[in-house]
Amino acid sequence: MAHRKASAGFTLIEVLIAMTLLGIMVVLLFTSMKICADSWQKGEDKITQVNEIAVVYQFFQHHISTAKPLWDDFTDGNEVFAFQGKNQELQFVSSFPASAKKSGLQLFSLNLINEGKEQLIQVSIRPFFPSAEGEEWRKEEVILLRHVSRFSLSYYALDESQTEGVWQEDWLEQNVLPRLVKIKIERDDGNFWPEIIVELKSKGLPSDSDDQTLDDADQNAEESIIEDQ
Repeated sequence: MAHRKASAGFTLIEVLIAMTLLGIMVVLLFTSMKICADSWQKGEDKITQVNEIAVVYQFFQHHISTAKPLWDDFTDGNEVFAFQGKNQELQFVSSFPASAKKSGLQLFSLNLINEGKEQLIQVSIRPFFPSAEGEEWRKEEVILLRHVSRFSLSYYALDESQTEGVWQEDWLEQNVLPRLVKIKIERDDGNFWPEIIVELKSKGLPSDSDDQTLDDADQNAEESIIEDQ
């Protein structure tokens, strides 16, 4: 009885089916990897966004809340209250924490500036008191936040009856600190940024209605400086 010789290899149909299945598996594999990579990137972007908000929030909460009610009479021979606020600019005197290894009171200047087609929030910092007569103040500039589409500041103060308050867009030619400062920020990417409201710990100097003289203001400023030291 003759035995039929078994055929070796695969038929063309079997090869085509195997290649089709392999192609489907490769597509599914790379699709899954892309989904995982996109999810990972979105997570990293969210973490970066949260960290940016936290850094900006901590900056405002720490430095603005500890603003000092001092008078600046070191420039141009004019005596002005150190806290000066506009809708997109703010100047105030505060200090760094001990861990920053930067001692002494600092004059902070906060501005919204344009850099090419981009808007950013810049902070300028220099010592409030000159270290020596005739010596120039050492100024540092730091970018607090980039890709800003809108930035606004407003200031809250009580009225004369001391019962109700009002928000205003500037704080100029004053001799007291506002009670609150509100910061609104919008980014180019459209991500939501909550309003930041900072309460100033110092109540500032008494108003002119209390017949407070500049000498009394200087004395209060010196006491504040001694407490810091």
